Amino acid sequence: MNRLLITICGRAGSKGFKNKNLKVFCGKPLVYYSLSAAELFVKNHPELTVDIALNTDSEDLAQLVLAQYPEVVYLPRGAELGGDRVPKMAVYQDSLRRMEQRAGQPYDWHMDLDITSPLRTAADIENAFAAMQQRQDLDLIFSVCEARRNPWFNMVKTVDDHVECVCKSEFTGRQQAPDVYDVNASIYVFKRDFLVNNTDGILWRGKIGISVMMDTGIIDIDSEHDYLLMEAIADHLYAHYPEFNAVRENIRG
Repeated sequence: MNRLLITICGRAGSKGFKNKNLKVFCGKPLVYYSLSAAELFVKNHPELTVDIALNTDSEDLAQLVLAQYPEVVYLPRGAELGGDRVPKMAVYQDSLRRMEQRAGQPYDWHMDLDITSPLRTAADIENAFAAMQQRQDLDLIFSVCEARRNPWFNMVKTVDDHVECVCKSEFTGRQQAPDVYDVNASIYVFKRDFLVNNTDGILWRGKIGISVMMDTGIIDIDSEHDYLLMEAIADHLYAHYPEFNAVRENIRG
């Protein structure tokens, strides 16, 4: 089998940035960027059977997706999965269970694309999925970007009345320290059984690999400031990197 479930998950409202999942980004609805990138990926993989599902408790978001992407399966989110304290793993599991019931057969992989990461390319999704294909021993691949700070060299923590390096070391140059990455939450690719068998919502129980993305392409949109900064970055990327502009140009409507 070569069955893949892609999910887009978004809550109604937001404490940090009200209704962020309904925002318009560079002239297009924010959620459409994830759907457009997914569509480009799917077009390059005719060997895969791919279903795309939207898991949300926002009727407005559901209607927004339906308007241009009617093939996306709407999964109304129950109250038990609402609120900001519910682990996102539970939402993934809910989506997988319901979609498998609908399809009458299991998927091989589950991929999630975060709504608030509009600056990803089809190649970013391709790289994450390919990394999972190449490593059958891994339970999960998620996207990262190279960290601009390193806990062994130039990050500090408060200890009593002073600060110390987060990880004590004798390194005199950043190049000597281990490579570190920021988890950017843009792309997750799960092996189906790992997702199904997880009982506590913690990702780190599995064996994890990474797929590296451009660092300037990802900032979590959690405030108006983040949103405006991302639009400024997007203008630069669209002008100089065709792969980013391809996602915007592919958006329907």
